[in-house]
Amino acid sequence: MNVYRFAPSPTGYLHLGNARTLLLNALPARAGGKFILRLDDTDAARVREEFVAGIREDLAWLGIAPDEERRQSEREEIYRAAFERLRAAGRIYPAYETPEELERARRLARLSGRPPVYDRRALRLTEAERAALEAEGRRPHWRFRLSEGRIGWPDGFRGPQEIDLASLSDPVIVRDDGAFLYVFSSVVDDADLGVTSVVRGEDHVTNTAVQLDMFAALGATPPAFAHHNLLTRADGEGLSKRQGSLSLRSLREQGVEPLAVAAYAALIGSSEAVRPVADLGELAALVASARPSRAPARIDPDELAALSAKTVHALDFQAVAPRLEQLGVGGGAVFWETVRGNLATLAEAADWWRIAREAAAPSSPALEDVPLLAEAVRSLPAEPWDETTWKSWTAGLSAATGRKGRALFAPLRLALTGLPHGPELARLLPFIGRERALARLTEAQLRAASSSPAEGDG
Repeated sequence: MNVYRFAPSPTGYLHLGNARTLLLNALPARAGGKFILRLDDTDAARVREEFVAGIREDLAWLGIAPDEERRQSEREEIYRAAFERLRAAGRIYPAYETPEELERARRLARLSGRPPVYDRRALRLTEAERAALEAEGRRPHWRFRLSEGRIGWPDGFRGPQEIDLASLSDPVIVRDDGAFLYVFSSVVDDADLGVTSVVRGEDHVTNTAVQLDMFAALGATPPAFAHHNLLTRADGEGLSKRQGSLSLRSLREQGVEPLAVAAYAALIGSSEAVRPVADLGELAALVASARPSRAPARIDPDELAALSAKTVHALDFQAVAPRLEQLGVGGGAVFWETVRGNLATLAEAADWWRIAREAAAPSSPALEDVPLLAEAVRSLPAEPWDETTWKSWTAGLSAATGRKGRALFAPLRLALTGLPHGPELARLLPFIGRERALARLTEAQLRAASSSPAEGDG
């Protein structure tokens, strides 16, 4: 069984780029696999429980239900045991440089034309020198000693990859405050939880080389890695949890459909065209055949909004019934099918329900066609009304007034709904009903008459 995981750090709200990584792991797991939500929450200074709750809420909104949830903050004993194994094997060592000293060494290396790689000076310290540094109050951080040579792997998206470990600094795996860092704890978790497949952003390619060396040092089987291209803002800048505009929370508040967000995040910048999907099963099938490009994919908010509207238009009543009920929208499947093609967001269905059912006449521009409105009031048919009422009524109006096309329909729509556009009136009119229609037409007639020039005015 393939085991996938999504490992966000709860230091902010998830954004569209995080959703890409989430979906490229969660969707393949639907085909008989297992999906783990692992909260990388060891950074006590930045992690907040509201972000933990936000991650769970975002996953539920997208329709993703993890098979299992783990928190790194509850797994320190496992990390400590792995740490001791590596120390016994001579693969980790204490280092005492301050951040300022390390930055100065990197700067000098660049100035001299050398790569800014840590020179392992801590390995040259004697016991007496280490004791002296600790007597000064310095506490060590711990580095993993990388192997010599090159390390490679068959990347699921990028093809064969190979990195010279000598070009990398020995990574810090434990801070001087004793906190385990991601590059190490992630390896221990993946090995302990039996993760077989990791899909993540291409910004982790170098991490993968380091972590493969750690898997080998621990005698653990590594997962298969695949690195997808990254999403950027329209200006080409990368996404950040500090930017709220493209957070899933913000998109949800804007009324963007979760299926549209899922389809956009998973398909943009891939060999599959971005398109509406009926459900996550359909999207999973598309993702299975999609291949991310090597170039970053720029997010177009207008494209996402259009995709969301198309998604709304295709939703059947059973899929939206609970949400419509929460919005106070009645009328059942017939009303939904009447209005859905005119909605940018599902929440706009509530606006059309109010327009159809509110007692007060909708606000509309003043109309000038007094004869048409007078004849509309006079000829308004008796109930019951159905979808044929509009056609028979307007046919009679056209014969009586000579009005046709837009000259006939536009004033009636404005008088009845207050808007120049909207759902097909043949289907909407029965929801408005005769009493409300008569009141609105009469009000429009009175306003038109009052705004007309008095006879004889010059």
